[in-house]
Amino acid sequence: MMISSIVRTAIVSLRRDSGALALSFILPVVFFSIFAVIFGGRRDSTPKIKVIVVDEDQSRASERLLQGLKQEGSLVVKTRPEPVKGAEQPEYTATTAETAVKEGAAPVAVIVPRGFGENPIAFGPADASRPTIQLLEDSSDMVAPQMIAGLLQKVAMTSMPDLMAEQGSKYFDQFAGGLTQEQRKRLNDGIRYLRERQESGAGAADSGSGGGIVAVKARAVVGENKNNPMVSFYAAAIGVMFLLFTASGAAGALLDEAESGTLDRVLSSRVTMTSLMLGKLTYNSLLAFSQLVVMFLWGWAVFKLDFWSHIPGFIVMGVCTAVAVAAFGLLLASICHTRAQLGALSTLIILVMSSIGGSMFPRFLMPESMQKAGLFTINAWAIDGFTKVFWRDEPISHLWPQVLVLLCIAISLFAIARQVARRWEYA
Repeated sequence: MMISSIVRTAIVSLRRDSGALALSFILPVVFFSIFAVIFGGRRDSTPKIKVIVVDEDQSRASERLLQGLKQEGSLVVKTRPEPVKGAEQPEYTATTAETAVKEGAAPVAVIVPRGFGENPIAFGPADASRPTIQLLEDSSDMVAPQMIAGLLQKVAMTSMPDLMAEQGSKYFDQFAGGLTQEQRKRLNDGIRYLRERQESGAGAADSGSGGGIVAVKARAVVGENKNNPMVSFYAAAIGVMFLLFTASGAAGALLDEAESGTLDRVLSSRVTMTSLMLGKLTYNSLLAFSQLVVMFLWGWAVFKLDFWSHIPGFIVMGVCTAVAVAAFGLLLASICHTRAQLGALSTLIILVMSSIGGSMFPRFLMPESMQKAGLFTINAWAIDGFTKVFWRDEPISHLWPQVLVLLCIAISLFAIARQVARRWEYA
């Protein structure tokens, strides 16, 4: 009887605490849904990989290789940049493709060299005369380069069966003493059949596994000279998530002041609600920025993060991020009526924002729909900006999209918070 009374009392307390009730049932369902979309078995759950292809050879073999890559459902093949104001851009070159990878337009660029068509496939050991496909990669994406390297071997087998047969006969002649006239005739007939079948569009339906039939050499063009480069990504990702918690907690001082009557006494003086909230915004921004500084200094001291050479970019992104999260915290505090409500609501919203915004899992590995949803979060824009600074070594002028969005978020959220806070002026 005593145990049942204790259970009933606990249930009544839980029902009265709407915040705890929400966290107990809503938050797990929300998180399950988000991660089910990211990791689930849906056909569209795996994001397509963008790959830039530069065909310097312009031969029949290189054209077939390019067409084979375009037919891969897991790839989005780009041979030229996106049109600007409706005007088509020139095709990528090796130089512009490398620049595009450095700027994050694609994680991989494939450069098919001149002379590839003369000796596209080889079954023997690599030699200097064998043309080598260059794979320019952004090493922050550990999946895309490996996948592209494997697909190049697969596509070579499925898109160039006649060339494989020709190369095979050449190696047979070289190492096995040659073919008889009748064997040569049958082989040529077979090669002719494969070529006609390929040109008619009836390519090989399936292929066995194999590697090395096309020579591929990978080169990291982003992050190759950095010490422990992923530290900057995780410092930004984890840092922004905890900044949101810090800002919402600090903004909760408004609720404490309202409950204790301090807010009424302050507003009865010469201090206006606008100036009070601007003061809170400034303090919370300084607190958030200080937290970021500590996070990145720790990364520099312990994990060898290259911090000091990126100070200007860090300051720009740090200030913009701090102001945005401070405004976010003020909005939550203005909407809620008690600390309990603020704790529950902030936990729910911040964890959801962090999961789809890239603080818990890199956005470039998410489905495309989730990547777009992440753009509605502070996390995504802040992480993108810090990535430009610490990973891609881009100048401050390239940060304008992230800076503009974060400042617009800060102004909008502060304006809404100020409007909601009118309830304290007329209480």
